[in-house]
Amino acid sequence: MKVLLTLVLALCWLTLRAQEAGALRVYSDPGAQYQLAYPAAWQLVRPQNDSSGVTLLAAEPPGRVLATVSRRPLPELQGGATGWAARSQLDSVWHATQRLPQAQVLQLALHEADTYAEVRYHYTYAAGPAPAPRTRVVGRRMWQRGQELRLEYRASTSLDASYLADADKLVASLRFTGPARPATGGLPAQCDDKMYGIAALRYDNELWEDDCRTIHEFAAADLSAPPRIHRQVLPFQSYALAKGFDNCLYSVTKSPTDAPEPVYRYNPATGQGEFTSWLLPPQGPENVWISAATDEQGSLYFMTSDASKLVKVAPATGAVSVVWATDPVRQAPFYPTIGFAGAGSHGNFCLDEAQTLYQVYSTDGSLISVNLSTGQPAPTLTVPAGLPRRGGYSDLLLQKAPDGRRWLYMAGPKALYRVDMSRGEAQLVRRGIYTDLAGCNVFRQPPPLPPPTREAVPAPPVTGTWRGRVLDARTFQPLPQARLRLGPAGAETTVPLNAQGMFSFLVEPGRKAAAQAWLAGYLPLDSTFSTSAGPYVQDILLQPLAVGTILRLDKVRFEQGSARLLSSSYPALKKLLQLLTDTPGLTIELRGHTDNVGAPEKNVQLSERRVATVKAYLVRHGIAESRITGLGLGGAEPRASNDWEATRQLNRRVEFRVTGV
Repeated sequence: MKVLLTLVLALCWLTLRAQEAGALRVYSDPGAQYQLAYPAAWQLVRPQNDSSGVTLLAAEPPGRVLATVSRRPLPELQGGATGWAARSQLDSVWHATQRLPQAQVLQLALHEADTYAEVRYHYTYAAGPAPAPRTRVVGRRMWQRGQELRLEYRASTSLDASYLADADKLVASLRFTGPARPATGGLPAQCDDKMYGIAALRYDNELWEDDCRTIHEFAAADLSAPPRIHRQVLPFQSYALAKGFDNCLYSVTKSPTDAPEPVYRYNPATGQGEFTSWLLPPQGPENVWISAATDEQGSLYFMTSDASKLVKVAPATGAVSVVWATDPVRQAPFYPTIGFAGAGSHGNFCLDEAQTLYQVYSTDGSLISVNLSTGQPAPTLTVPAGLPRRGGYSDLLLQKAPDGRRWLYMAGPKALYRVDMSRGEAQLVRRGIYTDLAGCNVFRQPPPLPPPTREAVPAPPVTGTWRGRVLDARTFQPLPQARLRLGPAGAETTVPLNAQGMFSFLVEPGRKAAAQAWLAGYLPLDSTFSTSAGPYVQDILLQPLAVGTILRLDKVRFEQGSARLLSSSYPALKKLLQLLTDTPGLTIELRGHTDNVGAPEKNVQLSERRVATVKAYLVRHGIAESRITGLGLGGAEPRASNDWEATRQLNRRVEFRVTGV
């Protein structure tokens, strides 16, 4: 009994700690005219003799300084000089990091908007000789209205698991709160034709990874066209997104904290976001906010994953109210067919002008409708024709086309579908996996015609300048002898390195840049990197060919539940074969991994068979069997979420560890 009581108390303590860690507090400084959101578990201290800054301290260990905020007036900066100051500061940070021991720049980028300019940076350096942990620095410097605002998080990399995610949110939340500049002219926008979706996955450095922070922007005129990508603009992973009448996007974290959750506002026109003062009520244990929508009054709605709670937010007043606290679909005659244990969810929804709420059953795309005025569900399900029956339906959105027709868009398995409600038919529009959709033009009144304007002059093409260094991944020392090729895939060009291993290369923003690097004694690099507009810095690492080095064979993939290689795996296997051939003394340990589907002991056996498959390929092509050992780890070391099939594929992999050179 005592053991049971101890366990219960421990679980309660962990729950409270989780709630505390997830909560945020908003700090506003009216004098310095800025605002930020920081974790409730952190302590904010404002020095008595300094009215321009604050310090954020950790609760554990108590008193440790995690972040600082400072402000200083810059009266000499007027007009375009703000952008000049930002470019100067980018160079200043770049040169400062080069003087730090064993520094690596992960991000250093300039952003110039209409009303401000900023530099964001993220780097690590050696706080002491190995094996001492490195120091991580994440910061932001902003310039507006003749003042500079700085926020900087600094801590040991050994504290990443405890503080880094919160530090990212803190840095992203910083904003100016002074009087806004006058509008640039034209009529105020209200519910424009743009439609948005939260991308469930992102393709980064040749890998598919969990995202839920990137937003894709579409035009209602042509959803098949490539979207404008707002990359990683949410400060948290999210399943829920709504579009307000101000054409801003509103979201909330998918974290199941069961604590009041602040709503985040992102303006796609400016690329800036901030936390609002609106707090959604606790969503219930083992629940998340899974979907959001807008009604004809511009109010925002959020629903939990089990559909048991629907909450309304009135942006004009900030009032938050609960629309229902019990799922009304439970009253429907068809509920037993969708509400049994292990069934899919039906918490994703949208609204129409008549206060009808539409929900989608995730298993087969069936549509459910509820009258919000009466709280009564329709007695039957509607099943559109033309949908695949394999599950994975995640949201709905009503949107008006330019010709006036209303369409119901559905985020389905790996694709976006358009449903003709009058005919009950669905048609595939584009590929992509989205957790939620957002738009509100179905509620818009026709705008007046704009005044005639002169023909616009096409803007010059946008370019970016990627600067960085090629570094040793263990010592972080420059490798000026390395050979480097950069550019669009298949059209790479040789890029020279100076004596400090530095390079500079013009890129096309938003387009992946392929990178290839070689140096004797190092594993060859063949990867892709994201590119940005304007000047930015990102270093490239080469892994030394030394005992203990682990290299992921990311492109070696297997069929689910099988040791059979996918055909796309062979180019990567040929590169491994070439490496072993060119390095006769190299011995390796193959390490096999699976997803978490199935019994753990069977997954270990499956991972061992996958290792044997790769080993057999290498031996068959002339590599001595004695140079290769194997280890099956099953699903014990996932590298991505097992919640999605696309990310489960990343866990079905083989990597190798160097055991001898």
